Amino acid sequence: MLTKTKQFSAKLFLLFFLIIMMLPAQAQKAKYVFFFIGDGMGIAAVATNQAYLAAINDTSGFQNLSFTAFPALGLATTYAGNRFITCSAAAGTALATGNKTSINTISMDSRRENKLVTIAEEARNHGLKVGIISSVSIDHATPATFYAHQPDRNMYYEISLDLAKSNFDFFGGGGFYQPFGKNGDASISSYDFAKQNGYTITQTRADFNNLTPASGKVIATGNVLESSGALRYLIDQTVEDIPLQDFVKKGIEILDNKKGFFIMCEEGKIDWAAHSNDGAALVNNVLALDEAVKMAMDFYKKHSKETLIIVTADHETGGLAMGWAGTKYESNLGLLQNQEMSLEYFSVLVDSIIKNTPDEVVALTATMAAVKKYFGLDDETRNLQLKPDEKQMLETAFHEAKGTVEKSKFEFYLEYGGNNPVAATAVKILNHRAGLSWGSYAHTGIPVPVYAIGAGSELFDGYFDNTDIPKKIYKAMKLK
Repeated sequence: MLTKTKQFSAKLFLLFFLIIMMLPAQAQKAKYVFFFIGDGMGIAAVATNQAYLAAINDTSGFQNLSFTAFPALGLATTYAGNRFITCSAAAGTALATGNKTSINTISMDSRRENKLVTIAEEARNHGLKVGIISSVSIDHATPATFYAHQPDRNMYYEISLDLAKSNFDFFGGGGFYQPFGKNGDASISSYDFAKQNGYTITQTRADFNNLTPASGKVIATGNVLESSGALRYLIDQTVEDIPLQDFVKKGIEILDNKKGFFIMCEEGKIDWAAHSNDGAALVNNVLALDEAVKMAMDFYKKHSKETLIIVTADHETGGLAMGWAGTKYESNLGLLQNQEMSLEYFSVLVDSIIKNTPDEVVALTATMAAVKKYFGLDDETRNLQLKPDEKQMLETAFHEAKGTVEKSKFEFYLEYGGNNPVAATAVKILNHRAGLSWGSYAHTGIPVPVYAIGAGSELFDGYFDNTDIPKKIYKAMKLK
């Protein structure tokens, strides 16, 4: 039988235990943060990818991407400070600083008078290592909003100088768009200025592979870059290219340390594909984002209590819909596999055929053969025989590409979005056959999805504004 003293001690211990259990649990600090932005990636783009994966794997419904299986799911509004439909600069500023700003402004207030501190800069100021990665040029609007402060997103050269002065540890992906200034007359190139500020620059796969934590501050660009400074669309990439996922993997290798890091990774060519209403290119680049997220997930599995991963978009582009009036309730997203190059690359091919083939009949025949080869259209073995009206659409587009059919600039834009008429028409026909349609060649104002997993991920459940996202990250990282 217990003595009264022991009984009292037992009751006291039980009371103390119950009080401890009733206290709110101390949230784990997010020491390692991955912030993924699918530029232009609305909920329809994500859902189309899930349905596409199911289709090519011969199952029904949706197949998860890595991030669609995350436990936290939110929706974020994206309007700018002075316009309902935002641009990437204003949206990026909201995601980087937690503040609304005016269109085309890079991390400054709406009047373009005061700089806004970014979450990446706060992470750096607290001693964390910082990495910025993008599949488009590293001085493009979205990545720029995390390190630069300029009144206009088109000030690429000035933005590149801000990059070199940021003292961030790792930049990866695309290169500089205007390394010698807008007019090519800058006294020092963006690359040389970065070198003067202590950056090691790699532009080949071999040099990229040799990077280690001992390399110091790094700017690692793709082995193959477009004239815009961007990586190629995934659908156009070959073994020569360094894919986005490799930049994330290398960034983790270089930035990993006991104090922590912040990595922002943008898959920017989702937006470019959506501007062209190029369904197959969009699907492929969402998959490129997914592969990049998987690199973060590999790290998360080893540091799950201290890692936070967020995946979202800055805005939706194109007004993508999973459905088309012509197919009514039918869809066949697996048909997108027949497209073997982006609309952009196919445009170059068609332009070359038209330019180098004076005989119009021969040029038309060659163009239709290219449509069949790279899109599968009119190929009976792929069940994609062209209907008479579709053939007429392509022939009309051919003549418009040659300039033999007059059409106003506005009509031309509404029909083709400023793209090569033949390439745009081939993409449109394949999209429609798959059961996809588009409402715009520009951004839209629809809210975007937010996915999160890890330390503080519960903060991202619900419906909120894009300016709330960095505030939630601050809270999870306990920076403020």
